[in-house]
Amino acid sequence: SITMASEAVAVLLLVFLSGSTFGIKLEGNGYTDVLIAINPVVPENPLLIERIKEMMSNASSVLFTATEDKFYFEEITILVPPNWSQGGYGRTKTETYEKAKIIINEENRAYGDQPYTLQYGQCGSESRYIHLTTKFILDDELIKLYGPRDKVLVHEWAHLRWGVYDEFDDGQPFYKGAHSDIQATRCSLELDGKIVNRINHTNCTHIDPNNKIYTQDCVFLADSEQWENTASLMSYPSLHKVTRFCSNKTHNSEAPNAQNRMCDNRDVMDVIFTSSVDAKANVQPLKGPHPVPRFTVMQRGQRVVCLVLDVSGSMRQQAASLFLTTIVEDHSYVGIVTFTKDAKTLKPLTVIHGEESRTQLVRYLPSEANGGTDICKGLKKGFEELRKDNGNTMGDEIILLTDGESELNCASEVKESGAIVNTIALGPSANKELKMLSEISGGKYFYASENLDQTELVNVFASLTTTNGDLTHQTILLDSSGMKGKGILNGTVSVDHTIGNKTTFLVLHESQSPEDIEIKSPSGQIYDFIDFQHSSISKMHSLVIQGTAETGEWTYTIKNTLSDQYITITITSCAVSDAIPPVTVKAHMSQQSIDGSKPMLVYAEVNQKGVPVILADVMATLKSDSGDQYQLQLLDNGAGADAFRNDGIYSRYFTTSKNGRYNLKVKVQRKNKSKNNGQVRLKRHSVAPYVPGYVIKGKSLIVMNPPKPPVSEDDLQADVGSFTRTAIGESFSVSLPPGVPPPNFPPNKITDLNAEIEEDKVMLTWTAPGEDMDQGTADSYEIRVSMDLEALRGSFSGAHLMNTSDIRPLEAGSTEEYSFLSSYIINAEPETVMFFAVRSCDKDSLMSDMSNVAKATKIVPFVPTTTTPTISQYPNLTVNASEYYMPISQP
Repeated sequence: SITMASEAVAVLLLVFLSGSTFGIKLEGNGYTDVLIAINPVVPENPLLIERIKEMMSNASSVLFTATEDKFYFEEITILVPPNWSQGGYGRTKTETYEKAKIIINEENRAYGDQPYTLQYGQCGSESRYIHLTTKFILDDELIKLYGPRDKVLVHEWAHLRWGVYDEFDDGQPFYKGAHSDIQATRCSLELDGKIVNRINHTNCTHIDPNNKIYTQDCVFLADSEQWENTASLMSYPSLHKVTRFCSNKTHNSEAPNAQNRMCDNRDVMDVIFTSSVDAKANVQPLKGPHPVPRFTVMQRGQRVVCLVLDVSGSMRQQAASLFLTTIVEDHSYVGIVTFTKDAKTLKPLTVIHGEESRTQLVRYLPSEANGGTDICKGLKKGFEELRKDNGNTMGDEIILLTDGESELNCASEVKESGAIVNTIALGPSANKELKMLSEISGGKYFYASENLDQTELVNVFASLTTTNGDLTHQTILLDSSGMKGKGILNGTVSVDHTIGNKTTFLVLHESQSPEDIEIKSPSGQIYDFIDFQHSSISKMHSLVIQGTAETGEWTYTIKNTLSDQYITITITSCAVSDAIPPVTVKAHMSQQSIDGSKPMLVYAEVNQKGVPVILADVMATLKSDSGDQYQLQLLDNGAGADAFRNDGIYSRYFTTSKNGRYNLKVKVQRKNKSKNNGQVRLKRHSVAPYVPGYVIKGKSLIVMNPPKPPVSEDDLQADVGSFTRTAIGESFSVSLPPGVPPPNFPPNKITDLNAEIEEDKVMLTWTAPGEDMDQGTADSYEIRVSMDLEALRGSFSGAHLMNTSDIRPLEAGSTEEYSFLSSYIINAEPETVMFFAVRSCDKDSLMSDMSNVAKATKIVPFVPTTTTPTISQYPNLTVNASEYYMPISQP
């Protein structure tokens, strides 16, 4: 009909205007929907809000200058915690803590008060969030250590929005330049300064005889009074005269920093305007001054959620029962609406204030199947119920579960409601436009099969926890498993010391109760069938461990030998106390929809309040609505899909491109692994650079800053012992163009190539790519070397070809080690700097992109010298160690 066609057009417009996800938008030259969230652990402080506004207003001007008058901050929302009470704050719509791109929190154990960005995507990809502490916002003493807040914010914004990387490197602060001179790792080379001893601040004379560069006893101090405005904010944002990012004219492509390594030696401005999310906007410089930012301060109220369920099936009742009895938080308001061709309220909004209120809600869940569904009638009835608490639906939630195919002619009402609509499509026939309802309302979208033994629907409901940033009061899904048919379902689950409260074992069945259920604690205590609570209506058996569950391995055994049916078990728990944050896992895809033209990436973040958990076994299961299932072991090895080794981010490419809707489940386990005791080196990245000090040229003075508070190696990783976690990511879709066959992907780009030259022998190491990205085994390698970096970058095929005929590629993820003698190396002069790169080829002759460029110097025997090369000469330089001074940018 014309009406339906008009609604369809309106739906498409809403999706187009809203973008594929809620988040920062670029409207003209200004960024809107910039959400800053304050964590609930932060005490209420009106000054904090004013300082945030001041920082963002000043940062807008810094951003405008750095991007050549193209970008500024236009609309910023500050989300304060629910427990703040003094401000008369506005009510949120769809803004939540987990959607914030700038987080204000207490200090992170791994970073202290150092600003950082959680960044692990490819070059040019948006990052997760910026992390700032209240002390960084409020304590002016930290300006000495990191620079002005506005410029630090822009430094981190470049990580967040444009996917560029740092142009300094604490791990490699010096390197041999193309002319065999020692340089400090920085951009640009025009940044003036001096290399001094860290201890006595004299000219540094400590040179490593192995690589002929300065040791860690030496430090580069920048000149605080640079002659001209220069770059780069990704290297030295603290300097007054540093106001730009590096461009093609100023970029230091030789420096061994993350920007060169991750972005193929490209300059920051090139990435911003050709590869980032803003590249296609084709923004022109703004004529005249930019507008000042507009601020809104908002607060989420108590959680108010309405379950909107179509009427059919015990499985839906069981999954919703789990949500009501275990997942939804105390003091939340919950209502229940059901719908078929019409909709009705089964239970008005009811406050959760104990087990009795939860049990009462479960009794009202629908259990009988009926024909036909009208999704929009169900949604409208849900909105009607949500209005009954305060007259509107802003900031409230709907959880919509349906297998129906009815027309969705209510998208405008969903958009205008200000409510968050989470949609669950059950089975292959469910309307595919449900995803659109979640997109336009800031909700989550899930697909689940109707097979109980897959535990998909139960897992989805278990993942729908509150999103206010308080992890200590959220229910955590440890594990879920199931079986179909007669037999015994058994397994183990690890309870670690960060959890243990409200530990629950939930057994679901299809028809007849299992004959026996046994749960065994680490100390051997047995809980059997009589210890469970039973519900014949919901076909559920639940056991809640009283007090704090024992730490260690718990086992379960479910005996079902009489009935041919589905049996599942789900184990959940909560943080052991408010003082100990739990280990959490977040799983997601790099995109929520794709046309098959490029592979997707699977990510799992494993951490304890931002501190990475490493050395875990992480397995992702991706299942389509046609029943196809794929398993991928996610890796934290700094190769292929994974940007950085041992950062607690586990990644892998998903290269299968078959049409359909897919769900994502990630299971994380670590067995009897404690801290690495120095065997694994952990490194922080995407941080604001610490400023050790300056030289003041006109005064011939060295000024040292207070030392950065130390962070021990122990604090760089979480020590939690054995644990088990399960995480559910949002569902995604693959839609190949009609008639287009599934793509065949080449091997992934090698990103960790390393080169060393000892006398005339070259040693290369890298992580093996696969046949298809990081899956399988590549067919061959092509290695080339040049003495000219730009020539190698510009024409890989024109560089000198190394003989690789005897190399047989190893399986993806393996470490490749290759050493060789070459006349090209033998004939080179001592101190010659050489550049190496690799491409890999698969059996179909598809070539990977060129690897990162590895640099090596042909070393001659070390000869001690008292003459130290410096970047600039400062005669009669003196040290005033008692003076702590740092010039800051003036407005």
